[in-house]
Amino acid sequence: MIPTSHYLYLALALFTIGVLGVLTRRNVIIILMSIELILNAVNINLVAFARHFGSVDGQIFAIFVVTAAAAEAAIGLGIIIAFFRNRETVLADEMDLLKW
Repeated sequence: MIPTSHYLYLALALFTIGVLGVLTRRNVIIILMSIELILNAVNINLVAFARHFGSVDGQIFAIFVVTAAAAEAAIGLGIIIAFFRNRETVLADEMDLLKW
């Protein structure tokens, strides 16, 4: 049986990689992938603590997070495709379409 601390260390590593990806990358697709890593780290924490405490509440919340992540990915990719067709770039620094 794997102890809960191992799951927490894995979630910490995923969360750290995700935050570094959001803060350091310019490509919007990589930023979205980093946000997905952060959400997966949260899911690992929820399921690990649900298993540790013997309840299913964390697993139910993890299902809701997966649903929200899927919706975020679908809408985010749709916006990125529309922006790429309009401006022919996916760099976050060049997304100034709504600026005056």
